[in-house]
Amino acid sequence: MVQIRPIKPDESELARRLIYTVAKHVFNDPLPLEDIMAHFDARGILEEMSDIQRNYFESGGTFLVMTDEEEIIGTGAIRKLKSNICELKRLWLLPQYHGKGLGYRMMQELLSFAREKGYERVRLETDPVYQKRAVEFYKRLGFNEIPISNATDDEDILMELAL
Repeated sequence: MVQIRPIKPDESELARRLIYTVAKHVFNDPLPLEDIMAHFDARGILEEMSDIQRNYFESGGTFLVMTDEEEIIGTGAIRKLKSNICELKRLWLLPQYHGKGLGYRMMQELLSFAREKGYERVRLETDPVYQKRAVEFYKRLGFNEIPISNATDDEDILMELAL
């Protein structure tokens, strides 16, 4: 049975591995997973996950995992940007679970959390080339693209939803 719950302290490494696993699939990266993880870890890509408690839970946010029979199959998080604006982070779901409404369920949990915390807007960054499905998903939820100053065509896009 699929469930959504806050991440446990000892699950951050499993969540990090899941994120890299899904990203490898999304970005069609031919390198072995361990090489991808080492490369991006050296660049600090998932740095905030080294202390999820401090960077999410103690900072006006949350970090959720989706499980199927205790196996982590997805992640999603909210963290504070400003007093009334939060950021959607780390929304990843194993490919074999796509198309079953599970991403939508996770988003509803995260948006409910954001509303309960009093946030007025949710922002996110995503890749418009490799993550076209994600961009369309966010648009269906009501997110709109907002400009990023000095952005080039090959950079992520910024999207926002008024709560």
